[in-house]
Amino acid sequence: MSETHTQLIKRIYDRFNARDIDGVLIELAEDVAWANGMEGGYVRGREAVRDYWTRQWAIVSPHVEPVAIQTTDDGVIAVEVIQSVFDLDGLPLRDQTHGLKDKTVMHIFRIENGKITRFDIKDTP
Repeated sequence: MSETHTQLIKRIYDRFNARDIDGVLIELAEDVAWANGMEGGYVRGREAVRDYWTRQWAIVSPHVEPVAIQTTDDGVIAVEVIQSVFDLDGLPLRDQTHGLKDKTVMHIFRIENGKITRFDIKDTP
């Protein structure tokens, strides 16, 4: 994986955890397909990602910590992530009704022309 892609991936996690939506959106293609980990399916486009995160952050406070970054044989960037989800007071969640939970997941990124074009989430075995 190129150093440029590694820095891009690290930057978007730092910005996401800091709740810097604009700092992440600038790294996304205008027509990005982004997995909706809370409700399922995908949101499409930068403004749809903004809306999704705004709704998510009004309900929970997620934190994602990348622990391993690798490029697959087909050029896709796979990031193993420890996902922690807290309530708005920073306490562990109880009785959540959405799909966000504390767990380790795999984030899959596709990048074209220096911008993220697609983001997928896969459960780890």
